[in-house]
Amino acid sequence: MRGNTMSKVWLITGANSGFGRAFTEAAVGAGDVVVAAVRRAATVDDLIAAHPDQVEAVTLDVTDTEAIDRVVADVVARHGRIDVLVNNAGRTHVGSVEENGDAELRSLFDLHFFGPAALTRAVLPHMRARRSGAIVQLSSVGGQMSMAGFGAYSATKFALEGLSEALQAEVKPLGIDVLIVEPGAFRTSLFGNHSLSEGEIADYAETVGATRAYVETGGGQQAGDPAKAAAAVLAALNAEETPLRLALGGDSIDTILSHLDQVRADLTAWDKVGRETTFDD
Repeated sequence: MRGNTMSKVWLITGANSGFGRAFTEAAVGAGDVVVAAVRRAATVDDLIAAHPDQVEAVTLDVTDTEAIDRVVADVVARHGRIDVLVNNAGRTHVGSVEENGDAELRSLFDLHFFGPAALTRAVLPHMRARRSGAIVQLSSVGGQMSMAGFGAYSATKFALEGLSEALQAEVKPLGIDVLIVEPGAFRTSLFGNHSLSEGEIADYAETVGATRAYVETGGGQQAGDPAKAAAAVLAALNAEETPLRLALGGDSIDTILSHLDQVRADLTAWDKVGRETTFDD
């Protein structure tokens, strides 16, 4: 990415709304080409009409892992490369750990983990061949910590971050960047695109119930500006040293710092006990 002045080719999932649309508009503004991977091509008709030489649509449901290799191969055949993969498609889910069923968990992991993992595997051979490229993983502040009701959602983001941290160690020597983006509350359609576990358990009304209410009523009031988030991501990708993680929004930064303080406090308080678990040789 760094020092490359030619137009880049982006493959962005969920490009029709929220962060995906903001990334698309930012990339177009930088003179790049965007292949918008969406479930319904018509949802990006306006972007294509406004930028016919820079935006095109490809139909892809990221949970259909069998279609991913075909789509990536088609993009590479037509454009010669994929410079930036943005794994952005996602949704919010609220439910207590006890309320979440296997089907709900698997559906969320298909969308937030297995789909991005398959897309990452599909683009890597092409990026390795050129010793260039970037993979942007849309995580969340919930990829660093969790709270009541967000257990399933955070589990998928924790998994994505763990995969991506190892990925960076593997591909950085090959000239490929990995950027994990951890937004806080931004004014996107994410809260509008949410699911709730069925069969609410009354004992969780004060904990999970508060999270449900926040998600159901908080849409459109978030402080974060998706356009500014997209600009920050482009700045990180074009920096001399692209960071592994980029927290976006004061709420995300403050929450993660507070969480790290708690982790450090637990480590410190139980340091002696933890260290005394070795053999007495």
